[in-house]
Amino acid sequence: MTPAKPVPDLTLRPGDALLVADIQNDFLPGGSLAISGGDEVVPVLLRYIARFQAQGLPIFATRDWHPPHHCSFREEGGQWPVHCVMGSSGAQPPPHFSLPSSTLIIHKATCLDKDAYSAFEGTALETSLRAAGVRRLFVGGLATDYCVLNTVKDALARGFSVFLLVDAIRAVNLQPDDGLKAEEEMIRLGARPIRCEHLGG
Repeated sequence: MTPAKPVPDLTLRPGDALLVADIQNDFLPGGSLAISGGDEVVPVLLRYIARFQAQGLPIFATRDWHPPHHCSFREEGGQWPVHCVMGSSGAQPPPHFSLPSSTLIIHKATCLDKDAYSAFEGTALETSLRAAGVRRLFVGGLATDYCVLNTVKDALARGFSVFLLVDAIRAVNLQPDDGLKAEEEMIRLGARPIRCEHLGG
């Protein structure tokens, strides 16, 4: 199955919000859990950010923010190398990824003994989206097959319309087609794929 063609000529409007998932040094080249091509999404996401900022629309950014010895780390029996430890340089965004001062940062997976891939799990994201009157959520970032997938699934389950930024996501791909399968699942559940060039003001 090939993912559906991106939605053409979509106009931004009040009630829209951008959610940027986990643009953090540890997920980028040279990081402890580097995602192949992860740095390629940064300039694309900056273009989306500029579009939303120009329209005065809200922007949310999620960050993995693990305590030391988090349960997801291999040394604690998890499946991942140590990454995105709260306050570490690896948990920070790269210097060239500048977010507007109005961006709301959502820290996730902050509990020692509980992992969380979705930006909704254990956070105030839903409350913040409702308070901002958000109805349509545009989601991109890292990684397609984990945090993006689970965030999109939870957003759809909560009644938000979701647009998947297919030009601004990359996958871990523990199995070679994990990213493709994740895209297909999100679209099957109702997310609509879009590319930046199709986004109007």
